[in-house]
Amino acid sequence: MDTTDFNLLPEGLEDKLPRAAAAATRATRAMMDVLDAHGYARVQPPMIEFEQSLASRMAGIGQSHGARRMFRFVDPASLRTLALRSDITPQLGRLAATRLAGASRPLRLCYAGQVLTIKGAGGGGGLDPTRERLQLGAELIGNDSVAAAAELVAVAIEALAQAGATGISVDFTLPDLVDALSSGPLPLAEAQIDAVRRELDAKDAGALVSAGGEAYLPLLYATGPFDSAIARLEAFAASFPASQHILAARIAALREIAARVGTAARLTLDPTERHGFEYQSWFGFTLYADGVRGAVGRGGTYAILGKQPGSSEPATGFSLYPDPLIDALSAAEPAREALFLPLGHDSAAAAQLRALGWRTVAALSPADAPVALGCTHILKDGAALPL
Repeated sequence: MDTTDFNLLPEGLEDKLPRAAAAATRATRAMMDVLDAHGYARVQPPMIEFEQSLASRMAGIGQSHGARRMFRFVDPASLRTLALRSDITPQLGRLAATRLAGASRPLRLCYAGQVLTIKGAGGGGGLDPTRERLQLGAELIGNDSVAAAAELVAVAIEALAQAGATGISVDFTLPDLVDALSSGPLPLAEAQIDAVRRELDAKDAGALVSAGGEAYLPLLYATGPFDSAIARLEAFAASFPASQHILAARIAALREIAARVGTAARLTLDPTERHGFEYQSWFGFTLYADGVRGAVGRGGTYAILGKQPGSSEPATGFSLYPDPLIDALSAAEPAREALFLPLGHDSAAAAQLRALGWRTVAALSPADAPVALGCTHILKDGAALPL
């Protein structure tokens, strides 16, 4: 091994230096304070679980691809395979189905912690090689109503805004719309459904027609700013009267959620977006912010596995991945004031100033220089004086 390897980190991992770490701490605290204020109780599941348990719950919510991205190793104590979590959401499902099974519903939980994957979002060598990320979010378990969805969207926006995000936008989707329509008013053969979903997702009109989804073409154009897109979705519903009993409820739900958001964020609609929403049921949403590349979070309605085989429970939630936001914020993170404590300083006065919020840096030798140590003030005669 080359001696320089001792100073390197694996691909996709990085250190956070003081300014970035300060921004991360502040942003995380701000977001968690919002979740706490809305009644979401924080839990802290472990970084490592038995691989079989964690993977089965990920597969249970449609994330078997996530299970394949987990680091695995053998536990020397139990000789069973363990895994590092790549997603915290399944862990909350386990808690809800086991230790919190008897808790009153709806059960509001929140979390913040690191997740680790074998490959970055870019698939290794892609545009985003990051393999360790902060995941922060909230889950409302036992309810997937319109009111629950509206609450989670509003709370997610508020949390991002308190962290410092600006220009927040939210893109709504209806992940199971094709399933609902194809089993009723706009029937498709079983072999066609996946192809129609795929071409709607790809926004390929020609391929959609070739796949037998010509009736679904208007959905390609029911996208964009919320007000105009929802109007086009209503027009689509009107052109297929048999679909109105399905679409009317969805459209009313989207309008109710949009009303709850108000002017807190820009709203868009893409009713057939499926990428990243493979396990959501009737509603999903993606969060964006100005100055942050890509999505900063996703959420929606889904089902968690119950304690008994084959059982499930409805839930609504979101996950934020705020590292890109934190990176943007860290560039503007202000330098903090620090109070230099000379040798022989008044320790009682220093303690009192710390209680008032001062950061202190104590001299350890006569050679310690306050400015070199990043101090802005010095303790003199019991008071903090600027340097």
